[in-house]
Amino acid sequence: MNAYKQLLVHLDDSARNMPRLRAARAIAASHGSMVAACYAVTSSYLEAAYGAEVAPALLASLAEWDDGRRDRARQTFEAEMGTPGPAVGWSEVKGIGCSMEFARQAFHADLLVLGQRDPSAPAGASGDFNETVMLASGKPTLVMPYVGWSGSIGRNAVIAWKETREAARSVAAAIPLLQQAQTVHVLHWAKEAQPAVDGAVLGLDTYLRLYGIEPVWHEGGEEPAAVGDLALSRACDLGADLLVMGCYGHSRMRELVLGGMTRTLLRSMTLPVLMTH
Repeated sequence: MNAYKQLLVHLDDSARNMPRLRAARAIAASHGSMVAACYAVTSSYLEAAYGAEVAPALLASLAEWDDGRRDRARQTFEAEMGTPGPAVGWSEVKGIGCSMEFARQAFHADLLVLGQRDPSAPAGASGDFNETVMLASGKPTLVMPYVGWSGSIGRNAVIAWKETREAARSVAAAIPLLQQAQTVHVLHWAKEAQPAVDGAVLGLDTYLRLYGIEPVWHEGGEEPAAVGDLALSRACDLGADLLVMGCYGHSRMRELVLGGMTRTLLRSMTLPVLMTH
């Protein structure tokens, strides 16, 4: 069986660090993995709307505020480390480039564990932190929903499949989880097309079976416009605890541009989602 060897989980200034840590440790326990936690937020004084001349007292106050929120995250971390399970290493980065520094750490991990952005509760990292990390690192990423998740991850998995590089990379990255699943569903929306290949044609069904995975297919016909919403709805109907899909997007003039399905999933997801760019 395939296995992840190194996981990297993001910690921030929020009350949702614990579910991420627990998810990472649960996966690590079943794969014999190492786990690293990295606290990465933007420093308060970089977000403040002040001019170049900032009073030293104000800088000291903002630095104290930053230390306090880091300490709160560290307390959560230490509390989780007091429970049985794999040990987790701690590191921290901060500053205007915290997402890129986190992405550099991600180069050396098999799987990242991030948290869905909650627009009603800023968590100290930039609003495009997840997008930046996923696009800059290219690493498989498990995004945990901010509504909270305490159940299993990957026992009843759903793959949102289309023949693209991103989807293929996501499925390959999810193999260690899919091999442990009790059920793997494949949602497929596409026009029927005959491959221009003579002889044995490779396909997802055979690929999964080579890894001991028996997929249950759900053909939906031509791809609808709101495929992201439909994938979430179908995953919910199937009682899924993991959705595997491609992360679509690119950088344009220093701006991160995500595809419509990816934006929908990151905004509306209510279950763990594994995606790869």
